[in-house]
Amino acid sequence: MTPLARHALFASDDLDEARDKVARVFCPHRLETIGRGARIAARHHHLAGERLSLNYIEYGAKTLIAPGQLHSFYLVQIPLRGGAAISNGLSRYASHPGRAAVLNPHRETTMIWEEGTAQILVQIDRKAMMSFLGAQLARVAERPVSFDGPMDTSRGAGAAFCGMVRYLVDEADRGRPVIGAGLMARQVESALIAGLLDACAHDYAAEFGHSRSPPQTRHMRLAEGFIEANLSEPLTVEQIAEAAGLSVRALQLAFRTHRDTTPLGFWRDLRLLRAHQSLLAEEGSVTEVALKWGFSHFGRFSVLYRQKFGHSPRDTLRSAQDQE
Repeated sequence: MTPLARHALFASDDLDEARDKVARVFCPHRLETIGRGARIAARHHHLAGERLSLNYIEYGAKTLIAPGQLHSFYLVQIPLRGGAAISNGLSRYASHPGRAAVLNPHRETTMIWEEGTAQILVQIDRKAMMSFLGAQLARVAERPVSFDGPMDTSRGAGAAFCGMVRYLVDEADRGRPVIGAGLMARQVESALIAGLLDACAHDYAAEFGHSRSPPQTRHMRLAEGFIEANLSEPLTVEQIAEAAGLSVRALQLAFRTHRDTTPLGFWRDLRLLRAHQSLLAEEGSVTEVALKWGFSHFGRFSVLYRQKFGHSPRDTLRSAQDQE
């Protein structure tokens, strides 16, 4: 089942219909397929809240999307498969699974989605964003917040934000939508806005007075680099500490301070995330993906995976296959 399937808006091969119906949720935009005879194969699912909405959009063809300024909303695009070339003001970058796009409403936007791209999009009302930001600063935010994308969703605050979005999508797919109306829904929406402000660099970050994580030290960069370079290997905390030039105790304190986890917890969660991305990309069976990322005990892998993502590895692979 595709994400947010209970909240389907349309599925169409008609380019004009796709352009019109997507524009009703977002804004008027230029939408063109790239390649002679390319089939748009468009699909849009939409779950509206009070201050934001969750969306799933896929295009079968390589697609040019040019809305200009979004004006009234910020937009986070989280690729499930494929990716996009992003232009938002002076920012130019590529998005792909593990690297989300964050679009500012006051900057000109143009995108080229790769053929077969599917994304979850979080649309956040601009006024709601500025109101929330002002509450955090205890003053009126006089200029719109400008995010400096892309956002790394493979670790840290970016992974937490992405995990929260996927949880909300999964709950909606189970017939238990969390966003909508009511106190809990408003709290969840606030948590998502706060998560974005924590996860992506922006021009108000220096003014935040709460306990944001201090900048990473050289030792942390060495430790994380060593973990990523040996991700599927059976690491020990002693090996990581040696690579970082720290004692085991100092290493554990650094990870608790900067990542709110342990070195081996960081290593495990990063392997789980890579396994999740591999399953979404259909890079093999559940067993093959587990072995690829260093999980030889398949029962334990399944338990850890379910704890992190809310469903089994087999469910993820089946969902990816159903989207074809």
